[in-house]
Amino acid sequence: MTENNLLEVLAPVGDMERLYAALDFGADAVYLGGTAFGMRAASASFDAELLKKACDEAHSRGKRVYLTCNTLPHNDEIVHLEQFVNDALAAGVDAMIANDIGVFSLIKKYAPDMEIHVSTQAGIVNYVTANEFYNMGAKRVVLARELSLEEIAEIRAKTPKDLEIECFVHGAMCVSFSGRCLLSQYLVNRDANRGECAQPCRWGYHLMEEKRTNEFYPVFEDEKGTYILNAKDMCMLNHIDKLAEVGVNSFKIEGRAKSSYYVSVITNAYRKAMDIYKSDPKHFELPQWLKDEVFKVSHRAYCTGFFFGHPKESQYYENGGYIREYDVVAVVDGCSGGRIYCTQKNKFNKGDEIEVLSPVGSPVKFTVEEMFDEYDNSIDTANHAAMKMSIRSDLTFYNSYEKIAKKPCDFPHMAFVYFFFFSISSDNGFDSMAFLMFSSDKWVYISVVAMLL
Repeated sequence: MTENNLLEVLAPVGDMERLYAALDFGADAVYLGGTAFGMRAASASFDAELLKKACDEAHSRGKRVYLTCNTLPHNDEIVHLEQFVNDALAAGVDAMIANDIGVFSLIKKYAPDMEIHVSTQAGIVNYVTANEFYNMGAKRVVLARELSLEEIAEIRAKTPKDLEIECFVHGAMCVSFSGRCLLSQYLVNRDANRGECAQPCRWGYHLMEEKRTNEFYPVFEDEKGTYILNAKDMCMLNHIDKLAEVGVNSFKIEGRAKSSYYVSVITNAYRKAMDIYKSDPKHFELPQWLKDEVFKVSHRAYCTGFFFGHPKESQYYENGGYIREYDVVAVVDGCSGGRIYCTQKNKFNKGDEIEVLSPVGSPVKFTVEEMFDEYDNSIDTANHAAMKMSIRSDLTFYNSYEKIAKKPCDFPHMAFVYFFFFSISSDNGFDSMAFLMFSSDKWVYISVVAMLL
């Protein structure tokens, strides 16, 4: 069993907005990509200057930053690695995540004291490989997703105690082993092993006979074709205790290309779950509201991957898209004088019951009783595109997870706050919405429940 003080919630970060979200909602560490050598080309937004800013912010809160360096670089890229490592050193990065053995050796050469984590793309599925990476100088191994709890337990038992074990516990799963996919490069010349995956595993496919080029036959009983390669998303929120018991140190959330809303909600869920586990490991049980949180972000159908043996229902054949029940309906520009000032994005009404989820505590519900247009006239609905409006509110929330014991902030008077409302619809004649509030040190997520259409 992993000691409580060695259990880490590791959140994905694609830019500074998502960094603040992850830190405010309780991440112990974040992982991010620079402008090169990372597996998410679309979210590689941290140049040397921003990387330094991110590290300074995280370290000021006692958190750690891990920089991805896990692509398979070609010859012409190797010459740029030394500067990349030097920038990481100057920024104060706590560890670098590597996959390629040559890259691993150069990191050790250019930064002998840099902590190295071996990427999941190295495909570590046994203790012999884990030990060899340890002998090479690795501080942590990110195990392949294709392992069961029993296999992880054996790796833990047969490796040095100071070799940390990290596992992905939430998010998208690649149909290929440990993300080593060639489909994208073959079909559209976008190399998944260089952070450019086009996700062809999410596309619909038909069967075609070679001499009947214009005749397509569905492989599955679906008029759109079939999604035979489409994996479900992983969710291990309800099983944190089992992962800790087999020796997992770091609980990694996938999603560097996901929104700040996603980062906030999912990081918060795992933070709360981890705290519940730490408080009483032998009687781990999550409240229903916390279990429900992972369904409030865009996601595919969930499964538990390979943790409980070979998955029998890990593919989703209906379609290749997300279950997306929330739409943005407004962005809040600021709060003062008991008002939340917003810019409308989609229609919503007075009388909506909204549920507030801050980094501290469980959700709190309240009803939007008064709304005003930009001229301070009372209104019943926000139905004009991009209209300026405000909502009256007098609730109080703590401003971030780690500041709970220090200083509460008064919700109506917080400055420089941004909210994102989300609207959801269901089959029972009700409509719902939610919004996320952000400032440089404050996040609050709010969802409307049960609003009659």
